[in-house]
Amino acid sequence: MKQFKIHQDFITLGQFLKATDHIGSGGEAKFFLLENDVLVNQERRTERGKKLFHGDIVTIGREQFTIVHD
Repeated sequence: MKQFKIHQDFITLGQFLKATDHIGSGGEAKFFLLENDVLVNQERRTERGKKLFHGDIVTIGREQFTIVHD
């Protein structure tokens, strides 16, 4: 499992997808989330504005990330 460090209280799922190079721009987030299984704490999420906080676990395919506050 990889760690993803954030420097603020939260990051949105769309920002996270862009920062981890799963999408190239924020506009792609909506389509990516509809076409791929993205789990936040083992729940499928489709909203790009979903806030991710310290301790949340994001799963995309076989990749898993833990959100860590820096």
